[in-house]
Amino acid sequence: MVRASTQAESPLIRSLQHGGVDLSVAEFGSGGSPSVLFAHGFGQTRHAWAGAATALAARGMHAVTFDARGHGESGRPAGGEYHMEQFVADLGAIAGELQSRDGRPPVLVGASMGGLLGLMLAGTAATPPFAALVLVDITPRWETRGVERILGFMRAHPDGFSSYDAAADAIGAYMPQRERKSEASLRPLLRQGDDGRLRWHWDPALLETVSHETERYQPQLFEAARRIKVPMLLLSGGRSDIVSRDTVKEFMGLVPHATHVDLPDATHMVAGDANDAFSDEVSKFIHQLN
Repeated sequence: MVRASTQAESPLIRSLQHGGVDLSVAEFGSGGSPSVLFAHGFGQTRHAWAGAATALAARGMHAVTFDARGHGESGRPAGGEYHMEQFVADLGAIAGELQSRDGRPPVLVGASMGGLLGLMLAGTAATPPFAALVLVDITPRWETRGVERILGFMRAHPDGFSSYDAAADAIGAYMPQRERKSEASLRPLLRQGDDGRLRWHWDPALLETVSHETERYQPQLFEAARRIKVPMLLLSGGRSDIVSRDTVKEFMGLVPHATHVDLPDATHMVAGDANDAFSDEVSKFIHQLN
């Protein structure tokens, strides 16, 4: 069931109910088919894609972002249990809705967890759910040290922050290559609890479930990647600690028809570090499909 928001803002914010939760969806532009569906990484929100989605909409495309369950403005399941199958099914529901509307599957742009979900769905679905895939700094095998660094940051502040300045300090220490976050940019990322403390938008229960499930799914991800026949682009960050030369080489062996582009100044947070270059590469790839 889809319920459109009554807000007159751009992008259009709406809710899609699936699997017992409401998924918060944002649509940028009203360009032609195929739509471009963005799936964010673990611990992020749809706002991670705002710059890229706005850039693609300005180029005449229709871009769609969403908060995964347990993240941002999307719902949290009763009981607080999360499993990768739920996330894959949610992604499939949104992709299926776009295909019904457009008459053809969307292009998926998936970062980190979002890319792994896309691989799993594309490699196991009976019919292709995506016209093409763009994987953003993720391969079926990843560097464990980089993942541990991300999880360490996510676990570092269980009691939240006393102010937006304190949160900005923590992000600045974690991502020193970025400009300092303003309060306005932090508001979508934090929730204020009854105790007045500011905590990240994601459900803490995610750390006890999904963060451990990706290792279990790794053999399936390899098999899924081998079965994908649609065009695929891997965009990696030259300064990433998640993707390395070895994991890229292995991935290109699994999917020899894929294209790889390295953005040398980007870390794992490719779109945030190099949004203009990132948007250019995604746009060029999509135009080559038509």
